Amino acid sequence: MTQADTPTEDLPKKKGKLPLLIGLAGALALGGGGFYVTYSGLLLGDPGAQSPVSGGATALPDIVFVPVDPIIISLGPQSRSRHLRFASQLEVSAAHVAEVQLLLPRVADVLNSYLRAVELVQLEDPAALMRLKAQMLRRVQIVTGQDRVRDLLISEFVLN
Repeated sequence: MTQADTPTEDLPKKKGKLPLLIGLAGALALGGGGFYVTYSGLLLGDPGAQSPVSGGATALPDIVFVPVDPIIISLGPQSRSRHLRFASQLEVSAAHVAEVQLLLPRVADVLNSYLRAVELVQLEDPAALMRLKAQMLRRVQIVTGQDRVRDLLISEFVLN
């Protein structure tokens, strides 16, 4: 058989790249539309966030910041630093300020006890500050009562 005898009609024809390009463009358009709908909050968004706020800014919550006496803790000889200076404030609702101020000596005691028990490695790790803050807030809330202290704000955390 020679090449002249093979029919050219039996060979499958190559399909163009047009269907592939149309499919790719459709996928990009649907992906972009889905991103916009989700990002703008039209889908699974907060319905209250859609309405514009009339009248300006909302009122701040009725809170007071109660300062806690600064604490200086001597660190062990194996530490690169000698002392930890720690100062904080408690975020308290205005109705509970007097009660929390009455319990400030207990708050200082629980913070002092906790900071002395923490490993030196954790004190020197900058990423551990959020975990330490959460632990201290939990202990302060146990001392003062669950609903009295809203947050613990660290104003000084200095190793020297």
